[in-house]
Amino acid sequence: MPKSFTEHEREYIKKRLKEEAKECLNLYGVRKTTVDELVKRVNIPKGTFYLFYDSKELLLFDVINDVQDEIQSRLIGELQTSSGNIGGEELVELLFSLYKKVESTFLLNIFTNGELELLMRKLPLDTVEEHLAQDDFVIEKILGIIPHKPDIDIKYFSGALRGIFLSMLHKREIGEDVFDGSLKLMIRGIAIQLMEETK
Repeated sequence: MPKSFTEHEREYIKKRLKEEAKECLNLYGVRKTTVDELVKRVNIPKGTFYLFYDSKELLLFDVINDVQDEIQSRLIGELQTSSGNIGGEELVELLFSLYKKVESTFLLNIFTNGELELLMRKLPLDTVEEHLAQDDFVIEKILGIIPHKPDIDIKYFSGALRGIFLSMLHKREIGEDVFDGSLKLMIRGIAIQLMEETK
């Protein structure tokens, strides 16, 4: 019979699992991170792991979402600080800095080595759909802050930003020496189509 935990213990174990999963993603990536390694690091029995997550993939996806949420929250915070007086070039710079922030995390390695696709294949469909809906929600929040053209289709802009993000997988093919400039150019194209007026 599984051990029952207090709310405090549950919070602590879940927090530790996420911390160690993040560390393992940095060190090993998705494929080489195992439940055995995680429970050893957190010092819990393997059975306890499954009281918190049905699979390793769900835990890793939870960690990836936490990192993404942190980056997006920072972007929204900076947009809110601008008090709605943001022009097109300021938006381009903010989105560019968001992409560069991702580049400095373990996320880029997961995307470039094909492990994200592996992870997504093993996730329940409703988890993936929920994630995509969250992306659309973030775009809605951004549109609530910046002056934008009427009748914007959020799904298209959300998809376009994901598309730009996925271009990071092909940095070498695009050309490492021209990639940052090309990235800004693509972001600027979205900003021009999104905003009422770009400065």
